[in-house]
Amino acid sequence: QVQLVESGGGLVQAGGSLRLSCAASRGTFSTVRMGWFRQAPGNERNFVAVITNNGDNTYYAASVKGRFTISRDNTKNTVYLQMNSLKPEDTAVYYCAAATRGYLPTAENWYAYWGQGTQVTVSS
Repeated sequence: QVQLVESGGGLVQAGGSLRLSCAASRGTFSTVRMGWFRQAPGNERNFVAVITNNGDNTYYAASVKGRFTISRDNTKNTVYLQMNSLKPEDTAVYYCAAATRGYLPTAENWYAYWGQGTQVTVSS
């Protein structure tokens, strides 16, 4: 079992930045792929970014590429999502998730463990 706890959400003006963190309880954090997803009100949950277990490769949704950066610190069992140049359409609940299979999984069903989510609101 892996427990994930997100933090760092909040209210920010358009053009601003936020950094989300996701702390994992699992001692073998370095063996799992970590992803970020988001869900806006009335919408389905969508893929945002993913990072390999050792951090050597990443993949992003087209809507955030060039603005968001995913990274991880395996010594702290933590994955981060640095979000720059935020837009009102980035407003959503952001979830981190852990996958024990796949290389850079983008589909929800590859992820076995999920955090509770953190709200990000971008005002115009």
